[in-house]
Amino acid sequence: QVQLVESGGGLVQAGGSLRLSCAASGRTFSMYAMGWFRQAPGKEREPVAAISRSGGNTDYAPSVKGRFTISKDNAKNTVYPQMNSLKPEDTAVYYCAARWAGDQNMLSLRGGLYDYWGQGTQVTVSS
Repeated sequence: QVQLVESGGGLVQAGGSLRLSCAASGRTFSMYAMGWFRQAPGKEREPVAAISRSGGNTDYAPSVKGRFTISKDNAKNTVYPQMNSLKPEDTAVYYCAARWAGDQNMLSLRGGLYDYWGQGTQVTVSS
């Protein structure tokens, strides 16, 4: 069982930056691939970024590629998306998710493959 707690959300102006954090409980965080997803009001949940259990492989949704960077610190049981050049359309509740990864290179932007989810943190980008 893994419990995930997101933090770092808030209000930022367009063009600004935020770094979210997702802290995980448990001793086996290094065995989990992680993902970030977001959901804006009235819209379906969409993928943002994913990272393999070691942190060596990453993948991004086209809408954030080049602006967001995901990283994973297994010593601190934490995964971070650094979000730069934020746009109003980035406004959403951001969720982190964890998936047991038998393969060290495994990662996915498919939310249905994840087993554990956090409660989410609100990010609002003003124009």
